[in-house]
Amino acid sequence: MIKIEVVSEEKNWSKKIKKIEFFFKAICKHFPKKYQFLNKKFSLTLLLSSNKSIKILNKRFRNKNKPTDILSFPFNNKWKNNKELYLGDIVISYDFMNKPKNQNLSLFKEKVIKTFIHGFLHLLGFDHIKLKDYKKMLKEEQKIYQSVIKKIN
Repeated sequence: MIKIEVVSEEKNWSKKIKKIEFFFKAICKHFPKKYQFLNKKFSLTLLLSSNKSIKILNKRFRNKNKPTDILSFPFNNKWKNNKELYLGDIVISYDFMNKPKNQNLSLFKEKVIKTFIHGFLHLLGFDHIKLKDYKKMLKEEQKIYQSVIKKIN
């Protein structure tokens, strides 16, 4: 089971997604069983942010002085306590998700779901530096997305 704590520092998120915490919990609930971690307690934190804030984090932790759509911070010193595991933190920029600004709500949510899944896989150790790793990660993203989108739409 995945426990997700959602924190929002950007007010526009709640204008697009009314029940934010429920929305992200539903995404995790509809992951393929392989990623639901049944009989285990996995947790992560999700920060819903803006370009301004994510740019600061990107500069501080990746030495890139520009905003980005998502940052993932795997918790490398994983604490384990009777099947409990903290995966890490994900930060998503509202401004990136809301491009173009005239996109409909359905497209916005689909983009958020895909981006969240991408960040989640980074927490699990997936990477896309090498082409073969990119292909492997993309394949997993698509599997998870198909599982989620069938049940949420």
